[in-house]
Amino acid sequence: MKVMVLGLRGIPDVQGGVESHAQQLYPRLVDLGCQVEVIVRSPFVPKDVHEYAGVKLRRIWSPTKSGIEALVHSFLGTAYAIVKRPDVLHVHAVGPAIVAPLARLFGLTVVMTHHGPDYDREKWGGFARFILRSGERFGALASQGRIAVSNGIRSSLVEAFGKPTTYIPNGVEIPGPVLDSDFVRALGATPGQYVLQVSRLVPEKRQLDLIEAFRRARLPGWKLILAGALTEDAYCARVRAAATEAGSDVILAGFVKGSRLAQLFAHAGLFVLPSSHEGLPIALLEALSYGVPALASAIPANLEVELPEESYFQLGNTVELADKLQRSAGSAADGEAREARVDGVRRRYDWDRIARETLRVYQDARRF
Repeated sequence: MKVMVLGLRGIPDVQGGVESHAQQLYPRLVDLGCQVEVIVRSPFVPKDVHEYAGVKLRRIWSPTKSGIEALVHSFLGTAYAIVKRPDVLHVHAVGPAIVAPLARLFGLTVVMTHHGPDYDREKWGGFARFILRSGERFGALASQGRIAVSNGIRSSLVEAFGKPTTYIPNGVEIPGPVLDSDFVRALGATPGQYVLQVSRLVPEKRQLDLIEAFRRARLPGWKLILAGALTEDAYCARVRAAATEAGSDVILAGFVKGSRLAQLFAHAGLFVLPSSHEGLPIALLEALSYGVPALASAIPANLEVELPEESYFQLGNTVELADKLQRSAGSAADGEAREARVDGVRRRYDWDRIARETLRVYQDARRF
């Protein structure tokens, strides 16, 4: 089966939840016998990178301006798909899904994965929200197959559009032991004594809440590490200012990948996700795969991960979060609890099973 993929910036090692999802999923679909070609955006993948783990990469130009990047690239990618005629065009996220009716008009089989209601992100204005909601509607109504990464998203799609939707969550790989800690120490942190957040630095990830709560918690000897690409926008400027005001205990690590990211996860004393918007949070699953204790905002997507009740806090409540930071830091080294977290994500979020279920959606969509 020839599968073409649209809607992500690129792989490998491009920051973003959809990108992490694709990097794990498509090599496994190649192993299952699919021929996979991912359409990637030119600013994010070098010209000399044409393949990753058996997955072909096709660079197509896209602008870098927020708000039109995904839209323009999606239409250009769809034109390419119309010419190449894959058996399945798999579109990720509600913005790019706006092209589903066009792809259907030209006889393509379309599958959409809904990663979350992107129109709820704080950065978007009225017109962008309209486009994103239109993408959700067009994708839901025009696609022959629909996948939701959480049960909450699945329920909302079925209720809004009356179309059958398959729940297939994000997955996680269980890592091996990580003994090196040189990168952690180079940042100025001590293994086991830092709070970690790994995410894009955007308003809905609420880094400012976490900095404020960490300052309130006053954890002796602990650091806060925020791992995510620093851009020149207004929000990143506020994060930089807040980190500077907090002093050397708050570390802005930038975008981290590969073995360095593995070190950050493996040696964290606590992982925190205070976000206001998620689909199904891959970074949280990754932290649990290392056995790291976690705290998360009590939003529906985070609640689906089914952390212990005491691991959730009300969105934006920095006083409650500070209290939970203090309580959690004292029990971060519990080895038995760490093993239980690893076992939990191993059972529920297996990428090999996710790949097989995705292939079944493709097969069903082609019979539509």
